[in-house]
Amino acid sequence: MNAYILSIILGIVEGLTEFLPVSSTAHLRITEALLHIPLADPFWKMYTIVIQLGAILALLLFFLLRIVRYFHTFPQGERGDKTWLTHPISLTLIAFVCTALPAKLLTKKIGENLENMTVIALALLIGGIIMWAVDFWASRREPSTTHVEDMTLPQAIWIGICQVLSAVVPGTSRSMSTIAAGQIVGMDRPAALEFSFLLSIPTMMAATGYSLLKAIHPSAKDIAAQGAEALTPLVMGPERWIVLIIGMAVSFVVAYVVVAWFLSWVRTRGFAIFAIYRIIVGAVILYWLHAHPGVLL
Repeated sequence: MNAYILSIILGIVEGLTEFLPVSSTAHLRITEALLHIPLADPFWKMYTIVIQLGAILALLLFFLLRIVRYFHTFPQGERGDKTWLTHPISLTLIAFVCTALPAKLLTKKIGENLENMTVIALALLIGGIIMWAVDFWASRREPSTTHVEDMTLPQAIWIGICQVLSAVVPGTSRSMSTIAAGQIVGMDRPAALEFSFLLSIPTMMAATGYSLLKAIHPSAKDIAAQGAEALTPLVMGPERWIVLIIGMAVSFVVAYVVVAWFLSWVRTRGFAIFAIYRIIVGAVILYWLHAHPGVLL
């Protein structure tokens, strides 16, 4: 298939799934397998990392005014009742640290599961069940937190710790982890979702930057683990730059539309439809892997 068409398809998949609680990692991996994209090619490895920048920029643009207001009111907050530890900016960074430190320690484990379709399918299936159960339970009790500005330090720490699961187990979804974690500690759907978006910004920037750095400049440990022959030098020509830019642009536009739609959807509906979708996709992949071993790798 033409590389430009592949780039458009992958950009759409990334933009659609990055912020929905269905796992962009799982959907990109499935799409790459179905389209027979050579994952051993260093360009396509780098490509799937870099197009996430388009989604990150879309999120930054969507929440730009909110972020500017947060910085303008730091640290006392809009109502003057916040501190250096309880302001939304501080809580976002604290949650990020609670994710980043354990994830860094578990880097080897993350690499082991990243392309394992069985792990991805099970994570989609089990995560869908958990998400459905949590949303059903949370919708039947009065939330204690209805705005991100009212979040507490323990809530942020809890959400950050829960997000580690999405880093270790591909298919879990950052969005699913943070939304379900927020609902468990008393946040309503919109508040949990908005904090999930805010936390995605530093998390995705750090994860994307780290992965890109490893792809372009592999360490001695990476070379020893994979073998020098597996780390083919990345060569970028004009066509590859165009393919990369197309993927980023498409993921940017699609992600922006998805974020706006998702916020509107959640204010009037729950997350059950996404949970059902996860369960169906996970079950279908598990069946396919059992019926056709070695076909979808």
